[in-house]
Amino acid sequence: MKWKNREYGEESPYIPAGPFKIRLPFIHYRFEWPDYVQGLLMCAVDLSAIPLLTSLLGMPFEVALAIIVLNGLFYLTHHLLGDPAVPGWITPAIPLITLYCQQFPEGPERVHALIAFQMTLGLLSIFLGATGLAERVVRLIPAAMKSGIILGAGLAAVISVFQVGGRFETFPWTISIAIGIGFYLLFSKHFAVFHKRNAFWSTVAKLGIFPVIIIAVIVAPLFGEAPWPTIEFGFSSPDFITLWNEYTIFGLGLPPLMMFISGLPTVLAAYIVLFGDVLQNKVLVDDGAAARPDEKLSYSPSRAHLIFGMRNSFMSILGPDVTMCGPTWSAMQVVMIERYKKGRKAMDSFFGGIGSFRWGTNTGLLLLPIVSLVEPILGVALALTLLIQGYVSVKVGILEARSQTDLGIAGIIAAVLCIKGAAWAFAVGIVLCLLIYGKDFFKGEVDKTFTKDQPKTVKEV
Repeated sequence: MKWKNREYGEESPYIPAGPFKIRLPFIHYRFEWPDYVQGLLMCAVDLSAIPLLTSLLGMPFEVALAIIVLNGLFYLTHHLLGDPAVPGWITPAIPLITLYCQQFPEGPERVHALIAFQMTLGLLSIFLGATGLAERVVRLIPAAMKSGIILGAGLAAVISVFQVGGRFETFPWTISIAIGIGFYLLFSKHFAVFHKRNAFWSTVAKLGIFPVIIIAVIVAPLFGEAPWPTIEFGFSSPDFITLWNEYTIFGLGLPPLMMFISGLPTVLAAYIVLFGDVLQNKVLVDDGAAARPDEKLSYSPSRAHLIFGMRNSFMSILGPDVTMCGPTWSAMQVVMIERYKKGRKAMDSFFGGIGSFRWGTNTGLLLLPIVSLVEPILGVALALTLLIQGYVSVKVGILEARSQTDLGIAGIIAAVLCIKGAAWAFAVGIVLCLLIYGKDFFKGEVDKTFTKDQPKTVKEV
């Protein structure tokens, strides 16, 4: 097999295809069974998008499952076309997209709004990837506005869980316990040191939030917040016929032009968040490549834009999805990079690891025992995902600000975004930046550093 012939320091074998590098399992990379098994279980996170789709669009469970299965198939395109990433949702943008869609009445009009939004985002991403303009576009946006959008997305994620009628009201004990354990496993400095000393806890750490989901399956029934799962055997039954007849352009026709125009501010806000994921993924891949000189590994933002742009474009036609198609699933990308660092015996090629993982999640979506196990607590899994992403987005959003002035503007933008939506947030951000920065609108940074970091040159009296 060709993957066995990879010389030290070379790329994994591939079939060149323009900007893409096609790699097939068992031919161009070794199938990694540990990652496949992990993916088999972690499909529970993919399934947690179902409550969003059922509540926002009013679709049956089986129809939402069909969207999840389609999305899962498109996840495979990243590693198959040469992008070293575990793809996922645009998680921080979910609250923004939900708020936008809720401006339209439930039914065909709301579905049309979602179709237009995802199609616009997909075509924009393809254009920026094909022309190489992605980095230039984001650089033109003042740091204060980028900070405000990302910060607002994080706050909106938290608000969506705790607001009146939110998922916390349905699962108060389960979410409290699950998020407490989840934050400890993912972000605690104590656990970061502790799991390195113990093989069992080291394994738990590598499973991301899956152990927390299993805990939720047990805790929710104990507190009477969900029934015990009824394990069913066989294969799941996604309803593609109803999906295409009632929730896509095949049954509803194309959205009106105004739908595409009205969604532009929110599309731009979602893109800013999305581009942050692209930058983050480049850092992660570079970190893994530095630890594994035996395999040449590089990340191309332009190629990534083309792939997730095509994913969003096709999904807007075949099965519009409120979670959107993002460049990376950050938590699992970190897990895969850490396993990759252990050497060629552990993971021969990074493409083998991420490919095997995504083949595993696709298999899990079709197995009814796994789907039925997590179905009662999908709302908890979604809340957990949103709260973790909220934590990360708030931290990243604040760090995006380059000065106290930036941070002040960002706070106003974030608040307006949560209450009035992305269009109002952009308008307020532009006005504030013009009033405060004037001719330095694109430069910002009136004060280069935070006051706390500046040396004291004048004695306070």
